[in-house]
Amino acid sequence: MPHVLYVRFHPTPGEDVYQGLLTLLGELTPVVEALPPDAAFADVRGALRYFGRDAAGLAEIVRVRALARYGVDCTVGVAANPLLARMAAHEAQESGAPASRGGRSGGGSGGGSGGGSGQAAGSVRTVPGDPDAVAAFLARKPPIALPGVGPATARTLSAYGLDSAARIAAAPLSTLQRILGATTARRVHAWARGIDPAPVTPNAPARAMGAEHRFRHDELDPVRRRRALLTLADGLGVRLRTSGQVAAAISVTVRYADRSTTTRSRTLAEPTAHTPALTAAAYALHDALGLQRARVRSVALRVEGLMDAELASHQLTFDPADEKSRRLEAAADRARARFGISAVRPAGFLDVA
Repeated sequence: MPHVLYVRFHPTPGEDVYQGLLTLLGELTPVVEALPPDAAFADVRGALRYFGRDAAGLAEIVRVRALARYGVDCTVGVAANPLLARMAAHEAQESGAPASRGGRSGGGSGGGSGGGSGQAAGSVRTVPGDPDAVAAFLARKPPIALPGVGPATARTLSAYGLDSAARIAAAPLSTLQRILGATTARRVHAWARGIDPAPVTPNAPARAMGAEHRFRHDELDPVRRRRALLTLADGLGVRLRTSGQVAAAISVTVRYADRSTTTRSRTLAEPTAHTPALTAAAYALHDALGLQRARVRSVALRVEGLMDAELASHQLTFDPADEKSRRLEAAADRARARFGISAVRPAGFLDVA
């Protein structure tokens, strides 16, 4: 039975509002895992009988209360585990479909790539708990739609004809291990079958990190916006490396003078905590927006799909510049650990407004 909610608030709330929204979720269940700055998981299995509603019904309560109290809408994915709930929410946000109360989910991409406008209306999308419904939901999803599968892995799978979740699920595990390696193959094979053993854990290490830079005045200068993104990427990179984690995806949210927002996201080529890689991805997402003369109030950067750095693989490039950059980054981290976070900063660092 579906009992996990993945709630994505939009537009991205401020820190105080976000904490209030987490408290709102806590009124339904104590099992809430924060995914700052704008999302959370909630396990509501213990609340179903108390409220006399199914999980989709509780998701509608969350939407109504969030709008009434904070003026914040949300898109909610409802499923039997965090993986499917996240994919359902992404699909609902990208399709802009109306709320679904337990029916079979429609088509569309449900992964971590792509993006949507913060102006889109919220909705609830449910993936039923029976295996046939889960298989139908995943069947036509491309590999890139599975959270944690990056472009390089997706291309490798597609090159072998494994271009959908259904084909990956049907492939022998031994075949996937020869293609991807043992550890990655086991994870991808499980994801393609809708299996995610990770529980929703209150106060667990975050599966996402975020930071926002608010400009003193509405910003027209793209150079200053890029400097803000550099500052945010540097800070997130330090936080990731300090916590021993890497990120599989990144998103940029731009808030305009009229308080509307636009969010764009992409899956990284490989999970990383390397600041130059995060910065390059942030720049690419920002430049793709083509903002030109837009009046920007703030920019926010968010990294998702966090995992233990020891479990991630790094593709060797034999590029001396990349190797040198990583050595310098390690030296800078040691200096920060000894002399403070502000001991080393990149050129172009933008002071917090």
